[in-house]
Amino acid sequence: MADLIRVAILDDYQHVAFAMADWSPVRDKLIIDVFDDTIHDEDALAKRLLPYTIICAMRERTKFSASLLDRLPNLKFIATTGRVNRGIDLEHAERRGVVVSGTGFGGNSTLEHIWALILATVRHIAIEDRNVKAGKALWQSHIPVGLSGKTLGLIGVGHLGSSTAKIAKAFNMQVVGWSPNLTQERADAAGVQFAASKEELIRSSDIVSIHMVLSPATRHMITAEDFSQMRQSAFFINTSRGPLVDEAALVDALTRKTISGAGLDVFDLEPLPSDHPLRRLGNVTLTPHTGYVSDDNYKAFWSHTVENIEAFLQGKPKRALSNSKL
Repeated sequence: MADLIRVAILDDYQHVAFAMADWSPVRDKLIIDVFDDTIHDEDALAKRLLPYTIICAMRERTKFSASLLDRLPNLKFIATTGRVNRGIDLEHAERRGVVVSGTGFGGNSTLEHIWALILATVRHIAIEDRNVKAGKALWQSHIPVGLSGKTLGLIGVGHLGSSTAKIAKAFNMQVVGWSPNLTQERADAAGVQFAASKEELIRSSDIVSIHMVLSPATRHMITAEDFSQMRQSAFFINTSRGPLVDEAALVDALTRKTISGAGLDVFDLEPLPSDHPLRRLGNVTLTPHTGYVSDDNYKAFWSHTVENIEAFLQGKPKRALSNSKL
């Protein structure tokens, strides 16, 4: 009988890997360990992952830098969820002969979460929920902001941005868009008003929602200066990636209340440290990076992961990712 192959399933916070897929096609070939915590320290992470030939990564919760990959001589295959994982140095993985495969998605989880977060933020849902459950004598504490007639500013008008715009129009909102590469023609095709500059969008919007891909060029593209130009009554929404925003500047704007509030699903460091100042602010609605999380997505993620492992074991990897696709 051939030796069993060691597999690590990482960052399975909700213990869904086995519940959402049938592992029987590969189960008798593997020894599988499941971890429900995230390690950021590279030394500790390298020690944990050293024995494994296959690692299953949930999105970008754990980062695979070139230096970490060099410390994992037994690693031959990474099965990541999603079609892209910018937390993996794919170029170095290729040089080291480590195959990386991705998965498809199921449903419209991120789009649904964008609007859940916008609505929860402007209507103060989390605050009122806490007050009611705490038995506060004051029955109503905040005045919800109506969306009709307000302006939604989209920084990034790709697939998610344009889909977000369609829903905004159902609320009778005005929608304006900007990104470094957006043109008048593309804005027209997406059905949004074209902003000539980021400053123009920020100054004119009641809600600013960012929908950009994180890269060296877009890191901290939202700055302290941008927050200073927002209306004091405006809200900021981020469901894309935390490092797109200068997080310290955002905390400062919320603390000084130079903007009305924010709805955040993503952060510089995840999970968000327990002592992070965002956890203590009353004008921010926080979710734990669940924008892509849903039963439909998990079913697609984990069933495709099993298929990818089976294909790798057969010497015929499928859904392989490469640096050229990013």
